[in-house]
Amino acid sequence: MDMPPASQLITHTDADPAETAEWVDALAAVLQSGGRERARFILSKLSSAAWEWGVQWRAARNTPYVNTIRAADEPAFPGGADALAVERKLAGIMRWNALAMVVRANRAHAELGGHIASYASAADLFEVGFNHFFRARNGDFGGDLVFFQPHSAPGVYARAYLEGALNEADLGHYRREIEARHHGARGLSSYPHPWLMPDFWQFPTGSMGIGPINAIYQARFLRYMEHRSLLPAQDRRVWGVFGDGEMDEPESLAALSLAAREGLDNLTFVINCNLQRLDGPVRGNGHIVDELETLFDGAGWNVIKLLWGSDWDPLFGRDAGGALVEALNQTVDGQLQTFAANDGAYNRARFFGQSAAMQALAASLTDAEIDRLHRGGHDMKKIHAAYAAAVSHRGRPTVILAQTKKGFGMGSAGQGRMTTHQHKKLEDEELLAFRDRFDLPISDADCAALAFYKPAADSPEMQHLHARRVALGGYLPRRHDPRASLPVPDIASYARFALESDGKEMSSTMALVRMLGALMKDGGIGKRVVPIVADEARTFGMASLFRQFGIYSSQGQLYEPEDIGSILSYREAKDGQILEEGITEAGAISSWTAAATSYSTHGLPMLPFYIYYSMFGFQRVGDLIWAAADQRARGFLVGATSGRTTLAGEGLQHQDGSSHLVAATIPNCVAYDPAHAYEVAVIVQDGMRRMLEEGDDVFYYLTVTNENNPQPPMPEGAREGILRGMHRIVTVDAPQARLLAAGPIVKEALAAAELLRERFGIAAEVWSVTSFSELAREAIAVERHNRWRDEQAVPYVTQQLQGDIPVIAASDYVKAVADSIRAWVPGPYVTLGTDGFGRSDTRAALRDHFEVSAAWIAFATIEKSGATSEERRAAAAALGITFN
Repeated sequence: MDMPPASQLITHTDADPAETAEWVDALAAVLQSGGRERARFILSKLSSAAWEWGVQWRAARNTPYVNTIRAADEPAFPGGADALAVERKLAGIMRWNALAMVVRANRAHAELGGHIASYASAADLFEVGFNHFFRARNGDFGGDLVFFQPHSAPGVYARAYLEGALNEADLGHYRREIEARHHGARGLSSYPHPWLMPDFWQFPTGSMGIGPINAIYQARFLRYMEHRSLLPAQDRRVWGVFGDGEMDEPESLAALSLAAREGLDNLTFVINCNLQRLDGPVRGNGHIVDELETLFDGAGWNVIKLLWGSDWDPLFGRDAGGALVEALNQTVDGQLQTFAANDGAYNRARFFGQSAAMQALAASLTDAEIDRLHRGGHDMKKIHAAYAAAVSHRGRPTVILAQTKKGFGMGSAGQGRMTTHQHKKLEDEELLAFRDRFDLPISDADCAALAFYKPAADSPEMQHLHARRVALGGYLPRRHDPRASLPVPDIASYARFALESDGKEMSSTMALVRMLGALMKDGGIGKRVVPIVADEARTFGMASLFRQFGIYSSQGQLYEPEDIGSILSYREAKDGQILEEGITEAGAISSWTAAATSYSTHGLPMLPFYIYYSMFGFQRVGDLIWAAADQRARGFLVGATSGRTTLAGEGLQHQDGSSHLVAATIPNCVAYDPAHAYEVAVIVQDGMRRMLEEGDDVFYYLTVTNENNPQPPMPEGAREGILRGMHRIVTVDAPQARLLAAGPIVKEALAAAELLRERFGIAAEVWSVTSFSELAREAIAVERHNRWRDEQAVPYVTQQLQGDIPVIAASDYVKAVADSIRAWVPGPYVTLGTDGFGRSDTRAALRDHFEVSAAWIAFATIEKSGATSEERRAAAAALGITFN
């Protein structure tokens, strides 16, 4: 076994180099005679002894600033030197077409933007994956799942062009999705967006940090499906290619420990460490690679550093005194960026000129050769070795920290420059230099015209490209939607208690959980139901599901739970159905997204219910919900203990008064705020029908509460109104007012109607508004329909509220929610809501404070009915309300 000499591992700070050399030689002898396992054992014993003797020594998390995989341990590149040469040529072609796409777009329309430098740095990382590791869905094999670095999207389009999935017109309409339709082309979205390109992109990653956490939970959900025998174990892998600057996002690092704890060796992160973010160095005064190594290693990941290309190997081999390693350890990222931006002469003087030993190492190299020294992320042979090591590693997820140059190959136009991320245009001379740098057969004229280049079909490059993809099962990225219909059970089979409740008291949360338990027992879709909670299952009354269905754990249950004798005991199981994610809303929504998109990623529709405090949904992880919408998720988000006045005692941060306002902004989110158990049942049934049977790309947001109320049976003929957004629950002859209320405030509206009748002789009908947002959407759609047609339709809300009668609308949310239908209400309209910060108090006190109680609804009705100021004062006194 070849090993570096002891002197190379000893720095000038060593107080006794001779003694150190003896220890290193002794370890070398152990390694030679007993192998690596024996050497690890000895080191562990020494570490334990040191702690026992009070030395308190711990091995540094950081290894030297060199490659983890030694050159001697690298496998041969598949196909040898010829294949390597072809793949390098292909990478150059991809780089050119990606660059041409962005520069073309910006020459035509400077406002379009786009990115060149990120893909220029990552091209080789992508190409090795595409040619050797990223497996497509094919036949019975489910395929790998790949999360692509968003700023590198032009490079993925460039490859799809060579593969035949996109044509020249498509590339010519990069970031012009609307205009493309008028030219018979498909526009190419800025970043990976499944909503915009539903047969191409699988995962949206454009919002920094969302890709990493979603990749982790996709890998975990894949294991969940395998352990529950819903999918066969096929050694499928999740790949994530991300940027080093992106790792500053909290979500990027939020689930690292989960991945290690679950032993997700089906997961590989490739972090493109080009050392630059948008404005400058990621860590100008340090090493982002060292920082990430510490974080990932500490979290329990297998870390592979891929820092230097093969042309550095002879230099390391001649570095007998360790001067090169020491210089690399001490050169901060800001300086490495400066070296990347300058030529060989500069690097000879400023980097290799640090000492006589360094000067001697570089003496045999010309300035041009120094300029061409590759970083590890630009060396396909070393990339292949790192990827191969990652897929063969068992027991832990792997991260590859691949050092590259941002804007690689762009020369003085952008390589390593502070401004390289914003570089959208290149002059003719710069284009020619780029062409020459990658030895591309493009004429000067075509170069200046930014012509896309595609080799002949029978060329070695095209034959190799297609052969490699055939060997890997097909082409990527591809999004699949089999449109498989999954029959849903009859509503009475799981919700008869809600439809025929006859006054039984319960909360809408408890009604939903009871339905959920019944659905999980269903012989048809039962196993497809995925309950997800973020450590609040007992709060929501879900403890009864623990023992029946089990909480998923990849290890099963290795302990005897404290409550083992209880019928509600905490039971973990390898085939458990419930995903109890702990206190991480970001993790839980990522888990939900994985389940909600299973119909596409795995060809197996699932039905996830993520149940959580409603305040910690759209407000806390709204960006992740938006990404799930982009990904065409299908499932239920359940905002439990919802509303600003219903979650009594909790106060400002817990009381939700805005989620329905945010939900209304997401086009494929169908949001409901039901008051009664039967409404919950009808909505759940409709959601299952649309998502599972009809394959609609929608997801449902449902708010339920923990307030116990008598539950009425379902009125005859109420279904249509429940689903369209409103239905009448109290009918009166010759109504003088209409009270509209949503969710828990329906109870207050009913009481207000009684107050108005008994004390003021006003007859008011009461409507349960299950969805202001659905009413508003339908009305907007009708308005647009009417602009183009002579026959004028009438919005549903207008149909229901005919006449010049005062309408009072109240909800447990901000007034803007009820205001969303104002334009289509025929009569005078007043909205009551919970604008402002929440408070800690009783429900009655909160509803009085926010002016949504029965008394305030009644008072608003009297005011809108034309009462004089004296009559209003008398009414307020009679109702016991005062103005603060």
